[in-house]
Amino acid sequence: MSLDFSALDNSPRLLLEVPLKPVQGSRFQPTGFPDLGAATFKGFNPDGERVECLLVESAQSMANRLEAVCWNEAEDKPVQSLRGMPYVEVSENGKVITNSLLEAHRLNSPYILESKDKTFFDTLKEELGGLEVGRVDIRKLAETLLKYDPNSLLHGIFLAKKDLAGGRLRLPRILSSFIEATDVEVVSSGGVKNDSHDPQGDTSKGFGNVPFHREEYASPSIKAYFNIDLAQLRGYGLGQDAETLLIAISLFKIQSFLQTGLRLRTACDLEPAGDIVIKKPSGFNLPELDELESSLPTLIEAVADSFADPRVTSVTYKK
Repeated sequence: MSLDFSALDNSPRLLLEVPLKPVQGSRFQPTGFPDLGAATFKGFNPDGERVECLLVESAQSMANRLEAVCWNEAEDKPVQSLRGMPYVEVSENGKVITNSLLEAHRLNSPYILESKDKTFFDTLKEELGGLEVGRVDIRKLAETLLKYDPNSLLHGIFLAKKDLAGGRLRLPRILSSFIEATDVEVVSSGGVKNDSHDPQGDTSKGFGNVPFHREEYASPSIKAYFNIDLAQLRGYGLGQDAETLLIAISLFKIQSFLQTGLRLRTACDLEPAGDIVIKKPSGFNLPELDELESSLPTLIEAVADSFADPRVTSVTYKK
């Protein structure tokens, strides 16, 4: 059965929400930030009452997690249903060290653009030529990203190099996500790292007894939010086949994350607490993961003429 996205044709966004809960107990550990700790804020519950809220997982972290479901760590290659999708692979001294699917800044990785071997950099510079002055042609940029790494197109890119259109080449995320909890309570606890041989030992060197405190949280409402910016995608003018593929990849990432990627931290292991809720648009039927997996190889091949040849672009990293 082919995927039918016609219900999305007149919608600027596809908005999804998923209720979550800890797989065991009621406590969970949110994301933390240096010099800040947990990101708490005043928000509102469904009754409009002002309550303490918590950012469980940030948009930038969720982008990394949605990218991670595309890679088979055991086989060190893309998951089966996404094989054939273009990406850039980096080698050093003949050994593969990373690729644009795994790098935090995707094609803007220093291993790709800062190498003394400028072969790929010069290719990008040539293909993106003519964008140095005037309004940036985002359609041309999107076409180039589709050619070498559609993942960079979905999750956003900032090619911050002055030799690439003066460092002005950037696109926001098409697919974005975050996780929030509402009406949270702090769960304070702690412990002691015990040294049974020398409790009074030098703690600066790892000896002695070391007490520590710990804060986790509990909440009656944890939700994951997903946003696919359909208007932005259509604005790139990539054609129907490419748009269908990018929507399908986005939905694959979401469905796969919800099934396999919700162990965010040691003390933050979550699972869906209900069905995926489609907030907008009404009338859209969300395909299941197995349907997406079976459809993606055909959708990838339908866009083959827009991809690099070979599809995996090799870059040699030289310091």
